[in-house]
Amino acid sequence: MTAVREVGQARLAPRPPPGAQTVARPRHDSTGPGRGVREGERSRVALLVALGVDNFGTGLFLPLALVFATRVVGLGVDTAGTAVAAASLLGFAVPPVAGRLSHRVGPRRVVVLAQVVQAAGAVGYLLAGGVVGVFVAAALLAVGTQLFYCSVFVMVADASAESAMERPFARVAMVRSAAFGLGNLTAAVALATGGTASLPWLVVADTLTYGVAALLLARYVETPPVDHGAPAAGTLAVARDRRYLALIVSSALVALTIDVALLGGPVYVLDVLHGPAWLPGALLATSTGLSSVLGVRVVVLLRPFRRTRALQAASLVFALWAALMAGLQVVPTAVLVPVAWAVWVLIVAGNKVFYPVAGALSEALPPRESRATYMATYQYAFTAAQVVSPAVVALFAVSSWLPWAVLVAAAFVALGVQRALAAMVPPELDRAG
Repeated sequence: MTAVREVGQARLAPRPPPGAQTVARPRHDSTGPGRGVREGERSRVALLVALGVDNFGTGLFLPLALVFATRVVGLGVDTAGTAVAAASLLGFAVPPVAGRLSHRVGPRRVVVLAQVVQAAGAVGYLLAGGVVGVFVAAALLAVGTQLFYCSVFVMVADASAESAMERPFARVAMVRSAAFGLGNLTAAVALATGGTASLPWLVVADTLTYGVAALLLARYVETPPVDHGAPAAGTLAVARDRRYLALIVSSALVALTIDVALLGGPVYVLDVLHGPAWLPGALLATSTGLSSVLGVRVVVLLRPFRRTRALQAASLVFALWAALMAGLQVVPTAVLVPVAWAVWVLIVAGNKVFYPVAGALSEALPPRESRATYMATYQYAFTAAQVVSPAVVALFAVSSWLPWAVLVAAAFVALGVQRALAAMVPPELDRAG
């Protein structure tokens, strides 16, 4: 997983004709320079705090949802897993709805709604007495999560004072990554000291964080007024946009690598490499730590380069990472830990290059009046990766090399799609500005 523009009252400008498009965004300040800057800065700080609070709560409970269903509700692991997986499929229906909602009422209100729906899902876990209750709770969380991701980056872009979105998106990712890691650590301490009895309290805390985040966003974050008169594209119109479809496909292939790393990395390290029990957690902690401090710095280093070139470089890094992960099987046990650590840093580097740049392109490419629908549809890339990644991890049962071969192939297919994308992106949009 996963991380800010000044407020204006001007309507989103219609898309310029080909050859005249620009990455500049309209700016407006009706209160005077001093007051406008102060209010804009307060809004941006409130946005980061709200998103940090949200991800702290997610880190508290999301990794423990199945544990809660089995140990507190009392379901079997197969029943709980099936219920949660089936509920997650409901997320596929959300992006078109989220895009239209964001266009109608503004992305900030949709993000607030997402917080409320996720809070209801957390409460649902507390009230669940069987498989139906777990399914309903997981469904609410799945729908709320999709609503959140389909609208949050539009909101960040609306609240940003910058014309290029790499830095705001990277800044948000840094805050959310640090908050998620802190939530993970808090949950680990709670489980170590209180055991299973602490699980309901973690859910209560998660529910409160959703409420606090919603209040902060509703009260203190300012975004431009909604242009209710602008036409909105439908999801089918997005699918007919070849360059945006290329961005979605390449992002899905890259996201597959990230999801397999998170889901299958611990299985591979423990069951295939027979590494120490603490190594998977240490590798994930390394990802969180580096993501929390390097995001904006990486974006600054990338500014001289074309965005599509940066995406291609990241795909090559992911291909190299997957090949080296497969090669860890021949590394002597005595040096496995430092070598695995060095290899793992590669995927963090690829992640820090790819996601802010791809996110910035997802915001820059659409027509201004249809940006909410486009960016909501973009989330299908990550939803598809989440569905496919467990099947790729399951390939370890066939061969310890096969999942890595699949990821190398996916990275090179992504590279080919990105090369085609580079030919379709106008030069003025292929640079951060």
